[in-house]
Amino acid sequence: MNKKVISAILCGTMILGAASPVMASADGKKIALVGKSAGNAFFEIAAASFKETVEAEGGTVDVVYPETATADAQIKVLDNLISQQPDAICIAANDVNALQAKLEEAMDAGIKVSSFDSAPNKDSRQVFVNQAGTVAVGQALMDSVLDITGGEGQWAILSATSQAANQNAWIDAMKKIMEEDEKYSKLELVEVAYGDDEPQKSTDQTAALLEKYPDLKVICAPTTVGIAAAAKYLQDNEATCKLTGLGLPSEMIEYTGADDTHSCPYFYLWDMQGLGKLSAYATISLVNDEITGALDEKFTAGDLGEFTITEADDGGTEIVLGLPLQFNADNIEEMAKLY
Repeated sequence: MNKKVISAILCGTMILGAASPVMASADGKKIALVGKSAGNAFFEIAAASFKETVEAEGGTVDVVYPETATADAQIKVLDNLISQQPDAICIAANDVNALQAKLEEAMDAGIKVSSFDSAPNKDSRQVFVNQAGTVAVGQALMDSVLDITGGEGQWAILSATSQAANQNAWIDAMKKIMEEDEKYSKLELVEVAYGDDEPQKSTDQTAALLEKYPDLKVICAPTTVGIAAAAKYLQDNEATCKLTGLGLPSEMIEYTGADDTHSCPYFYLWDMQGLGKLSAYATISLVNDEITGALDEKFTAGDLGEFTITEADDGGTEIVLGLPLQFNADNIEEMAKLY
């Protein structure tokens, strides 16, 4: 990443902390933000930005976590929230379809439903705020696997839960990209393993992959919990297998480098604060009936600018924040100060 790009990211991050122009007032509105699980650093950064944005516009946010990273645990959270009648619920879903009945119940009760990071199905939400286009993420990850393997050999995926909508969408995009382009023909995807966004289980899955596939060249972990756990295991055990995926610079700084001593040459993510802020403005706009989540609707997300609602891969609608960002040895120290 060149200096101009780094500068732009830094400037954008400073803007995110600045006062937003009043345009989508949330005076007196109550919004519930439901996470996938407690202790996810990625979600915490986005949630803090979401809360700050809503509160700056006069509303309140209740950030709620399920007891475990499962759909059943989120259903219990939703059941409790519906009885409290917030103006809106924004959720990062642990399952694509299992939450539908409860989220439909919420919408039938007049509660607006948005989602970010991981979307429930199109009938379970009014709009999804996507951190980056699914194909764009899949392409970035697939090209990193191609690069790090040298264009051939065995590689594996270490995902979160088997039902995580965002993980599955990115994995499906990667598989499709690999199948459709001859340049990936010498790559062999040997397994998709699931660490359930738990550090210990992700570590155990990493160890199991290395034992099962001694010639494994790369693990791609499109989850911040998984990539951090895998990075530590690979580096501590001086494994020849390398790593890429989606991670937080602050958690990956000691593992990132293009040499034999580091487990991860480079990885990707996006503007987590921007994701939280955009999700907050989208939710406020739903509550104020400025948007309904319909295709081609436009709204202004404070100083992030104007956004247009587009069609999502599942036939529902989404709002896309931007492109994934690469973090490598050249920018990791600077970016770790931010994320």
